[in-house]
Amino acid sequence: MLQQIETKSNDSTSKLGVEIIDVNLKEKLPLEIIKRIRSAWLEKGVAIFPNQNLSHDEFQNFSLEFGSFGDDPFLGGLEEKPNIVEVKRLASEKSSPFGGGWHSDWSFQENPPAATFLLSKIIPPIGGDTLFANTQKAYEDLNDEMKLKIENLKVVHSAKLPYADDGFYATETEKRSMNIITSKEAKKEQIHSLVKVHPETQKKGLFINPVYTSHIQGFNEEESFLLLSKLYEHMTQEKYIYRHKWKENMLLMWDNRTVMHMAEGGYDGYDRLLHRITIANS
Repeated sequence: MLQQIETKSNDSTSKLGVEIIDVNLKEKLPLEIIKRIRSAWLEKGVAIFPNQNLSHDEFQNFSLEFGSFGDDPFLGGLEEKPNIVEVKRLASEKSSPFGGGWHSDWSFQENPPAATFLLSKIIPPIGGDTLFANTQKAYEDLNDEMKLKIENLKVVHSAKLPYADDGFYATETEKRSMNIITSKEAKKEQIHSLVKVHPETQKKGLFINPVYTSHIQGFNEEESFLLLSKLYEHMTQEKYIYRHKWKENMLLMWDNRTVMHMAEGGYDGYDRLLHRITIANS
């Protein structure tokens, strides 16, 4: 019997977010349902699946319907399931929330992941929202002069700021329970187009973010800083942002080619645990 799928769009002007209900991700889904989920995800950037109490195997099986596992170079996975990363913060920790700056996952890679899946396990009663910004809509709303100015620009991405051996996580003084791996390898650079065409939808979007984009190729330091700052201010206007409030056993999948995101704190004194999988851009 074919499972039914119902969707409910987020009302935000960001045009991000679709809630997918009446589907059981514990079971192998028919190809038709997977295609419908993928279509909704591509259109809305963020797909939300409430009430999904998944085992590690069930979580992996569903994520693999959308491609092969991505490469997570600076986060250690579970010993028995290395492709699942624990996004964890204990009630006793004083460190800043992981992922607290605007970014697109692993944009410093030659072929960054298409999708990130995040499955909530322990959710505090306060704080911990995840914010998403629509980088395609932000591009579409730029004036013609700015679009022409940035159309052929190249930007340099690097993981050095957070993950280098002298970066943020290597030099912070507060202890973390997450398995974060710092390395001089994080200083490697990767060049991407500032304006990228989505390989599936063919829509253009801004492929920059404050955490991993270091500078614009061919610009001096001041010129690069000023233009990137102007674009970041534009991209993070309230009208482009969807604020997600978590509940336990909720699965999110988002399109790193369509959105950038950041994690908020505000839950000091409470445990928080989510499981994370990235899917490669095929």
